[in-house]
Amino acid sequence: MKTLSTLTFANSYCDLPDTLGTRITPQPLDNPFLVHFNPLVAEKIELTSITALDPSFVDVFSGNATLVGLSPLAMKYCGHQFGQYNPDLGDGRGLLLGEVITSNSIKWDLHLKGSGKTPYSRTGDGRAVLRSSIREYLASVAMEGLGIATTHALAIIGSETPVAREKIETAATLIRVTESHLRFGHFEYLFYSGQHAELQQLADYVIEHHFAELATTDSPYAEMFKQICHRTAIMIAAWQAVGFAHGVMNTDNMSILGLTFDYGPFGFLDDYDPHYICNHSDYSGRYAFDQQPSIALWNLSALGYALTPLLDKTEIDHGLEHYQHQLQQQYSHNMRQKLGLTLTNDVDSVLFSDLFQLLQQHHVDYSLFFRTLSYITMTDLPHSCSLFSELFPCTSDLKKWLDRYQQRLLLEPNDNQRLAVMQQHNPKYILRNYLAQQAIEKAQQGDYKLIDQLMTVLARPFDEHKHAEVFAQLPPHWGKHLEISCSS
Repeated sequence: MKTLSTLTFANSYCDLPDTLGTRITPQPLDNPFLVHFNPLVAEKIELTSITALDPSFVDVFSGNATLVGLSPLAMKYCGHQFGQYNPDLGDGRGLLLGEVITSNSIKWDLHLKGSGKTPYSRTGDGRAVLRSSIREYLASVAMEGLGIATTHALAIIGSETPVAREKIETAATLIRVTESHLRFGHFEYLFYSGQHAELQQLADYVIEHHFAELATTDSPYAEMFKQICHRTAIMIAAWQAVGFAHGVMNTDNMSILGLTFDYGPFGFLDDYDPHYICNHSDYSGRYAFDQQPSIALWNLSALGYALTPLLDKTEIDHGLEHYQHQLQQQYSHNMRQKLGLTLTNDVDSVLFSDLFQLLQQHHVDYSLFFRTLSYITMTDLPHSCSLFSELFPCTSDLKKWLDRYQQRLLLEPNDNQRLAVMQQHNPKYILRNYLAQQAIEKAQQGDYKLIDQLMTVLARPFDEHKHAEVFAQLPPHWGKHLEISCSS
C-alpha cells in the first residue's frame, strides 16, 4: 500500500491527438474538507486508507494543490442526447487527472468530477454539488455490491463554495476511479468531425490498453466492436434483472467497457412498473426502465455508424446481432437465478411473463418480492401467501402463481441449493431514492453517519446485517414519488 505521493502515475491519454482534449488545471474550492472516503476503492489503486487523513489529500482533490506526475485533461467528445446529435459536448465539469499504475500493471483512471469550468462547460459553472456527488458515491458502491460493472468513487470532498441550481447549494468534488473514461461519444466526435485517421488511432489505443488479446486477430476493429456489444449486453441484462434504471442513456454516457457510467437521475424500482421513468426531465419516456435494452441497441448502432471508416456493414450488423443474442441469453440466465431454476423449460417464458404481470397489476415491490420468495422451501410454497401480506393487498392471484412455480420446481433435478442461490441473486438492500435523499439531507447538516451505514449494507447487499433492517423495509409513500432531475 502506498501514499498519494508514492503512487505510480501515467498519462497515456495525453499521447492521443490533441483534438481529444484540453490540458487544464482544476479550479480551487473554498475551505474544502473530506466528506467521505472509500477504503475498498483505495485498495484497488493500492492507496493506504490513512492517506485520507493527510491534509494534502483534500488539497489535491479540491484543486488547491497539484500532484507531481498528473497531467489534468478535460476530454472532448460528443454524442446523441435524447436521440439528437450534439457536437458541443465534453468534460464540462470534470477532469481526467491521470492514471494510477498498480504493481500488477493495472491502469486506473483518476477523474475529478466538479473541478470547475473547462472549454466544454458551455453555459455551466463546471461544478458538482454535494447532493449529486453523494448519489453517485453511494450508487457506485451499490452497483459493485450487486456484481454489476461500474465506475467507482474514492472520496467526496465538500466545500463552502456556493453554486446555483434550483436553489443555492454547496459545491463538491467526486474522485472517480475506473478502468477507462472513454465513451461511445469519443468515436462519434472523431467521425462526425471528419478526423478518421485520429479515429483509427483511438481504436488502436482502446485495443492496446483494454482489448490486447484482439490485436492479433484477423479483424481487430470488428472484434473490438463485438466486445463492446458483448459487455453492453451483460450490463443491460444486469440492470433489468435487478431493477435499475439509469435515466440518461445518451451515447456520451455509454462506456466502451460496458461500465455503468455517469450516474445522474438513476433509480431502482420500488413497485414493479416496467414503464418507470426515473428522470424528471425525460418527458417522452425515452429512457424508461423497459426501454433500456432497445436504447442500448440504438446507441450501439450509433457507435457502429461512427466506426464505418474501420468496419463494413456486415461487421457492424454482426456485432449488433451479438448484442441482442447475448442480452437475451444473459437476462434469461439472471432471471433463472432469481427464481432458483437451473434447467430451461418451455413453460418458463409464460411463468416469467405472468409473474411480471402479477407484480405490475398489484403494484408489488420488486426487490422485496424476490427476497421473500428466496426463503420459502418448495414444500412450504402452497401455504406461504401470508408471508407476502405486506406486499399484496390480495393474495388469491399470487396463490395461483405460487402453485405453478412449485410445479415447475418439481422438474428440477435437485432443490437442495435453490434457496442459497436465490439469496445470492436477490438483494435484501438496494439504494432506494428515499434512502439516498435521507443521506443527502443529513450530510448537508454535517452528519455523515447515514452514508457510513448505507455503505456497509450496499457493499454486501445479499447478506443479513444486524441492526440494519430499516434499510430493507418498504419505502414510505413519499419515498416512491421523489422527482430526480439531471441537475448536478
